Amino acid sequence: MSVHIEAKKGDIAETVLMPGDPLRAKWIAETYLEDAVCYNQVRGMLGYTGIYQGKRISVQGSGMGIPSAMIYYHELINEFGAKNLIRVGSAGSYQKDIKVRDIVLAMAASTTSGINNSRFVNADYSPTADSELFMNACLYARNKGIDIKAGNVLSADEFYEDDKDNYKLWAKYGVLCVEMEAAGLYTIAAKHNVKALAILTISDSLVTGEQSTAVERESSFNEMVEIALNIT
Repeated sequence: MSVHIEAKKGDIAETVLMPGDPLRAKWIAETYLEDAVCYNQVRGMLGYTGIYQGKRISVQGSGMGIPSAMIYYHELINEFGAKNLIRVGSAGSYQKDIKVRDIVLAMAASTTSGINNSRFVNADYSPTADSELFMNACLYARNKGIDIKAGNVLSADEFYEDDKDNYKLWAKYGVLCVEMEAAGLYTIAAKHNVKALAILTISDSLVTGEQSTAVERESSFNEMVEIALNIT
């Protein structure tokens, strides 16, 4: 048992899907996993392990933002032996051709977080996805006729920014969308030599102002989850 995850050794699979919302973790487990068992309820951050098409899969909520998520990434890797961490999250579009409900694979994650400033002084580290998971996701999506976008995303420290037009600079340089965890995930995965990929569903657009509801974000982003379940 770790500080934030009350599971025992062996309770958590090597492949862990990581939604920020613990209720999305519950929905994924109840919708896709057979014989799902809840192994964690500490701080309401639900975690489950079950069977998907003969494979053991875990689903663990991480909370919002890099500081919260890094706690769970660290403990899953170091205390429970997780080898494949796949973020399944929502994101806000920065580009007019990326619409609500589109799926984005984060090849790399720029960030406004200072997570790597103390590690790489006077230098910029570029956190990137695991190539194998990324290629598997692309192949699965193609075979299933699922349209995806792929590229650089922004992991932001603030959900509500003072300058609502700040996104336009990132958009100008090709950043596809904004979320809050991928840069932390890719950094810690690289540090510990495990595999990581962030698969994102666009929940709102900073370009058009369109938004999905909280219920839709929690329990209707099926294609993203199906990709994540089928790439390890």
